[in-house]
Amino acid sequence: MSDMKLAPHPSLKGGVPVVVAILDGFGENKVKDKYNAVHTANTPCVDGLRAVSNRFRTLQAHGPAVGLPSMDDMGNSEVGHNALGAGKIYAQGAKLVDINLESGQIFKDDGWQYVKSSFAENTIHFIGLLSDGGVHSRCNQLHQMVQQAAKDGAKKIRCHVLTDGRDVPDNSGERFISELEEMLSKLEGCDAKIASGGGRMVVTMDRYEADWGIVEKGWRAHVLGDAPTKKTSAMEAYKALKEGDVSDQNIGPFVVVDGDGKPVGPIEDNDAVVIFNFRSDRVLEITKAFEGGEEFNKFNRERVPKVNFVGLMQYDGDLKLPTRYLVPPPSITKTSGEYAAHNGMRTFACSETQKFGHVTFFWNGNRSGYFDEKLETYVEIPSDKCVFNEKPLVRRRALPGPHLTRH
Repeated sequence: MSDMKLAPHPSLKGGVPVVVAILDGFGENKVKDKYNAVHTANTPCVDGLRAVSNRFRTLQAHGPAVGLPSMDDMGNSEVGHNALGAGKIYAQGAKLVDINLESGQIFKDDGWQYVKSSFAENTIHFIGLLSDGGVHSRCNQLHQMVQQAAKDGAKKIRCHVLTDGRDVPDNSGERFISELEEMLSKLEGCDAKIASGGGRMVVTMDRYEADWGIVEKGWRAHVLGDAPTKKTSAMEAYKALKEGDVSDQNIGPFVVVDGDGKPVGPIEDNDAVVIFNFRSDRVLEITKAFEGGEEFNKFNRERVPKVNFVGLMQYDGDLKLPTRYLVPPPSITKTSGEYAAHNGMRTFACSETQKFGHVTFFWNGNRSGYFDEKLETYVEIPSDKCVFNEKPLVRRRALPGPHLTRH
């Protein structure tokens, strides 16, 4: 495409490698005290760049600067890599959903009509992160969808909730569960309950296929109604699993049962399922478990109900996952990776597993695969399978030497 032809840079010499190092989570804060990890760390390279006026700039990485609704919305890895890779601002996850909820369009489009067909005789299930952090989900959006489902005639609603403790203060799960339980109890003409849950780092929300066992725990709890912890309410389960000062993000899977010990919300044939996270990376695997068909082999699902399944958004545009969704994704085109490929420039992207999708999929505008495989090399270094604060050092030293010499 002729409109993607790049002119030579006026001052940078050609044929010289350009390194873009993404220090995800490294930020500037006006408060310089002992609690500011970046300020107190030994950072001689950054300090040297900061000392030269034309070699150091700060950018806003939250709110409207990266396509989020307001200055109160915290930025995150997804929107940051989208913005850096594209060099442009696009309306992102939470903002896109807010726009569609405010206009009511989400409830008119095909995705909602698809799940609505289950309302009269079956159950609608909502699965996702129960939090107001705005990074993966927002609980007010869940509340609005649940309330609309009841208005549209849903007779039975079940919520399967993952507690946060990462994008919001730890222990805030109690408040989010309490607010959701209260809202569900006030719905008229509808049997609405929390059915299962667990902590986001150990149940359901694995990413980049680092540990499918996390997804399996979620499948067993949400779909099969099976978990080691069984209580008669989500709050009772949450408090039991928090004993010993366990973080919200690490509480084990739980299932809510009735007075006879039977799970209140396993997922059955002809039910509807909505994933209410808008961010893709930590719900793509559970999506594959629902839509993977007979070829799915990551774990034994035991029982695969035939359901009307939708995501809040489409989580992978190239793989078309999920097949149906409630809010169309932003169309991100002409990213830096695409420009590089069209201009014959070789690119090398490398990260450990937990951020690999960020320097490839998100950087390239939510696009899987290569623009030109002959010009691009992607290297993934397997992440440690442990709680991150036990091994906070990134695994850059594991980068194979030949890749560094080739590029």
